Amino acid sequence: MKSYPWLKHYEPWGVSPVSFLEIQLLSEIGRGRVDQPRFTENVMDDSRFRVDEISVVNLAQKSLELSWTRDPFDRLIAAHSLARRVPLCSIDQAMLEHHKHIVRELR
Repeated sequence: MKSYPWLKHYEPWGVSPVSFLEIQLLSEIGRGRVDQPRFTENVMDDSRFRVDEISVVNLAQKSLELSWTRDPFDRLIAAHSLARRVPLCSIDQAMLEHHKHIVRELR
């Protein structure tokens, strides 16, 4: 596995609960394989991660500002980053092109 020393700078990594649902649904349609609920439990128990609970109202309000995507998960995850004013780590091309708080090393 390739090492990315810059990742240490962002620990603990904030995780949107929306990510767990997206990962599960991608697994269900064959675009990945996840052992749930073990995966979510492992992330929640790993000190490198912090699951960040956020108000659904706040998430919805920020999501309304993001017209560059029609993917509901991308919209919610980007909105979470905006609402918390924290950088987002993503390799999704639309996120890299449009989200203003992408981890600078990924731009």
